[in-house]
Amino acid sequence: MSFWENFWNIFLWFFYVYAFIAFLYALFVVISDIFRDHELNGWMKAVWIVFLAFLPLLGVLVYLIARGKGMTTRISERAQRQQESTDAYIRQVASPSPAEEISKAKALLDSGTISQDEFAKIKSSVLV
Repeated sequence: MSFWENFWNIFLWFFYVYAFIAFLYALFVVISDIFRDHELNGWMKAVWIVFLAFLPLLGVLVYLIARGKGMTTRISERAQRQQESTDAYIRQVASPSPAEEISKAKALLDSGTISQDEFAKIKSSVLV
């Protein structure tokens, strides 16, 4: 075999491996979307799974064409919910409790660093 024949054989092998991995990824994304979709009843989920089991490539293509828009909506909604829960968790962990804020402000008031009006402002902003 010459160098170029070897090169193209290796190139084709990499292409086939890449295409196979891309297909598996798409298949798993479609299967996970089928089970996460609450609008689809159990029988339709079973039909889609059987379709994917017997004609996987055609099943993935048909699913993406028929239900791709809803799939995108479900994925973006799930990502938004995860982002909101992450933000809420970070706010909860990062910010001190109102009692800690008031006790710090009270210590500043007792040391004379802030006035009674400033303490009242801090206390009202923390309790809101």
